[in-house]
This record gives sequence, C-alpha cells and structure tokens, in this order.
Amino acid sequence: MSRTNLQMRLLQCIRAERSMHPKFFCAEESSLRKTWAVAFILLILSALGRGQVIPKSGNAFFGYSYSGGQVFNPGPISIHMNGWEGSAEGKFLPWLGGVADLDWHYGGASVTCSAVGPNCPSLRFRLNGSRHSLLFGPRASTDFGKCTFFAQFLLGVTFQTVAAGTTSTSDRSFSDAIGGGVDYKLLQSVAWRGQVDWLQTRLFGGNQSDVRFSTGIVFRF
Repeated sequence: MSRTNLQMRLLQCIRAERSMHPKFFCAEESSLRKTWAVAFILLILSALGRGQVIPKSGNAFFGYSYSGGQVFNPGPISIHMNGWEGSAEGKFLPWLGGVADLDWHYGGASVTCSAVGPNCPSLRFRLNGSRHSLLFGPRASTDFGKCTFFAQFLLGVTFQTVAAGTTSTSDRSFSDAIGGGVDYKLLQSVAWRGQVDWLQTRLFGGNQSDVRFSTGIVFRF
C-alpha cells in the first residue's frame, strides 16, 4: 500500500471515530492558545493590582506538571501527560486567598482503529491528547517555620483535543479540583512549591478523575 493511500485510510478511520461522537467539534488550537495565554496574563495582572488596593500579600507560581489523562478511540485509553501549571493568588486575609489556575498537559498512545467497515482496515496510529484547564477558587494556608502549607478547592472549565495527524476532535466540560501543597521558603520573596490535586472532568460523554502533580518556583509579593 502506498504512503498516500495509507494516509487517506487513516483519515477515513479517524473520521469514522468522530461520527460516533456528535459532541466533537474541530478546534483552532493556535487561536485557543493565544486566547488562554492572554486571559491568564490578565488574571495575574488583576491579582497584582488587587494586592496594591488591599494591603495583603499574594503570590504567583509557575512550574512543571504531570497528570494522568485519557485519549478516546472512541472509549477512554489511559495515558501519561506532561506539561506545565501556573497560578496567581491574591490574599483577602493572612490565611485566605483567591486563586486563578491554568494548566496545559500533553500525552498520547499508539492505538488501533476500532471502526468496522471496508474504509477502515486494522491500522496502528498515534493518538495525541492536549488538555487545558482554567480554574478558580479559594485557598487556605498556614505558616510553619520556612514552610507554608495550603489547601484549595477550584472550579472551572477543561478543554481537550484528541488528534491523529491533521484530523482532530475536541470537547470541553465543567471541571473541579481539590488538593493542596507546601511552599518552602528559599529567599524573602521566593519559594519552591510541591502540589498535588485531584482533578475531575466530564469529557467526551464520560467522567474522568486524575491526579495532578506540580512543582516549581513561587514569587511572593
């Protein structure tokens, strides 16, 4: 079979999978990246600005993040997802703040086309997943020596794209996360964070529960 015919059959296979999920819609991921990046920058600036109005403190975090996840063919296939997480917190009280949290995770799996028919032979291909969550909520914290322990509950929206080659399907859903972590003070305004959250999503007609681990640098203001 020629390479061109193989690619055409792969596209037919993915389209057959897409037809089984009317909720799917094609996404312009580059536009989404720009929109979410601008929104997150505005959220951080808003938190910083609030810190100028109310004489409390806050912090901004950015670092590496790992999460469990799924791609769909059409059923869920568990994968490992790597990416990053960023958040900004503005303090209302010394022990209570409001958090804006954005993450971006990527992963994939090699799968076999599961559709039945002459246009979709048994075919192995790479199925990639890209998942993004934008969450908001309260965070409670307490200091103990050089450590600051915190717990949080977040609500928001998650968007995921599943793609094979140039063909993709997407879905968005309400999501929530509960978790916490610890900041270890390195300098007066710099700390290192370890954080664990339990993220729940409702993508592609099912419910998903995944653990998210994040670590990175924290700047306090």
